[in-house]
Amino acid sequence: MLDSFLTFINQHTPDLKQQPTLLAVSGGIDSVVMAHLFHNQGLPAAIAHCNFGLREGESDGDEAFVRTLAARYNFPFFLARPDVKSYAKSASVSTQMAARELRYEWFEKIRQESGCKWVATAHHANDSLETVLLNLARGTGIAGLTGIAPVNGNLIRPLLYSNRAEVSRYAAENGIQWREDRTNETDDYHRNRVRHNVIPVLSELNPSLERTFNASAERLRAANALLEAYLQQWKAEVFRRDGGNIRIAIAEIAKASEPAFRLWAILQEYGFQYSQMHGIVASLDRIPGKQFFSPTHVLLIDREDFVLKTLSKTSEYADVLIHRNDKTLDWQDLKLTLRIVPAGSSLHFDRTTIAIDPDLIQFPLTLRRWQQGDIFQPFGMKGKSKKVSDLLIDHKIDRFEKGNIAVLVNAGGEIIWVVGIRADERFKITSASSEALVISLSS
Repeated sequence: MLDSFLTFINQHTPDLKQQPTLLAVSGGIDSVVMAHLFHNQGLPAAIAHCNFGLREGESDGDEAFVRTLAARYNFPFFLARPDVKSYAKSASVSTQMAARELRYEWFEKIRQESGCKWVATAHHANDSLETVLLNLARGTGIAGLTGIAPVNGNLIRPLLYSNRAEVSRYAAENGIQWREDRTNETDDYHRNRVRHNVIPVLSELNPSLERTFNASAERLRAANALLEAYLQQWKAEVFRRDGGNIRIAIAEIAKASEPAFRLWAILQEYGFQYSQMHGIVASLDRIPGKQFFSPTHVLLIDREDFVLKTLSKTSEYADVLIHRNDKTLDWQDLKLTLRIVPAGSSLHFDRTTIAIDPDLIQFPLTLRRWQQGDIFQPFGMKGKSKKVSDLLIDHKIDRFEKGNIAVLVNAGGEIIWVVGIRADERFKITSASSEALVISLSS
């Protein structure tokens, strides 16, 4: 454990002895072990603790424990008691997401005010592995397979080269006491379900799972960095500005390997989803003039180039983004209202009101007109996909009405709702859901 800690310092942050670090300490075993390592090695540090008040008296007990720990180590102590429930409600996010956002925003504020160079969190290899498995389940690219970064700006994870077993062994060998969070033993959260049910099976297949994962994540981070550098160089060869527009040489895309991925590497920063790329590439040999839309841009297939143009704010085709804190949205003749409620609330749901699990979606959401090729998984049809065009035929939507049908799209590209007609099965409320995001339509 100590060797892993010192290895991290030597590789990533050799200045820890010269400049203080703000330690994020919850009172749990991981963060308490991190604080002990800093104290034991004589590294300058301060301790920051967030009391969200979500576990009745236990939260206050955690606060008192961490305050005493800071005094014992002679570390400055900083405390925050944010109103996480009010923030979650106002921002339309889950309680977990609200706590995370408030916590990291406060850590950075205290880091700057206290003169610390780094904020250190106690994530270890198991946390990183769980993050990758969750990303895989939700859909991800190479970056989502690299796990938690050892260093991200001023944020460091000095325990990342250790695993949960090594942390526990270090605590036992050094007589370290900590506070147990009883919610860690439940399967109420997706991460806990992965931790309790998936990781043990993988560990049976590979007893050195965390060490193997760390090595794989390091290679993937290096591969992703090389890929990004290559794509940046390649983009410069096919991408040019023409006044206020951007032109991309169609011939260069058509002859390149993996054209959809390459095109996405250019277009993703303009709001286009990877799910759109295959449709764009399939249109290369067709009559010029076809257009594809993101919330902010339109891509026109011209004779020799793709022409990328910023959408006018008044364009009738402009898609719109829905952010976490949005409560209402007016778009053309549609109006959506959004609110977070407990998952067990008694509510009436129909074609104009849906309830989805906020932990299963990624903001910003996009509201746009449906497009040919759109596919979703209709509510109630487990494992079966359907074209939106076929759904509209089933519902006898005529040609003029079809042009007004909108879809609500996840940041990952999946359709959440064919608005006013049918929701997607993949985002529904289940027995494991703690909250529901209710979206209602009025026209």
